[in-house]
Amino acid sequence: MNISVELGSLLADPGQTGAYFVDARDRESLVEAGRLLRYTVAPIDLRTCTDLPAVLREIADALQFPDWFGGNLDALADCLNDLSWLPSAGYVLLLEHIGDWRERAPDEVDDVIDILNDAAARWADDQVPFWSFLPLSARELETMGNDEDALPAG
Repeated sequence: MNISVELGSLLADPGQTGAYFVDARDRESLVEAGRLLRYTVAPIDLRTCTDLPAVLREIADALQFPDWFGGNLDALADCLNDLSWLPSAGYVLLLEHIGDWRERAPDEVDDVIDILNDAAARWADDQVPFWSFLPLSARELETMGNDEDALPAG
């Protein structure tokens, strides 16, 4: 079976959604599968983010949050659970280059991942797939696998 078909079948299942660390080499396949399903695919480049407010701004820009977005974790949860301004059959968020921020502020990363997982569960209730992928290099993934404190995203 074609890997794109298999991946598309997985992405179409709202019961499997959530936030997942993935190999960065799989990024293009995830984007392609999301687009084939006609989902909103939102790459979010966190490369230059040094703190939570910067991360929230990048997410807000990528998902076209409304002007009322408050720039805090509660407002992030509110917006991710609404998205009425960005209707879609499903959502694929790619939080890219999270490694440096994860090293500097693991508790902040945990908080954002919790919100992403909660949003995925809420959207699953409506049968709408809501995926958040956090692509890491193979080295970063290997380090996580050897680290007892590594954050299980999914």
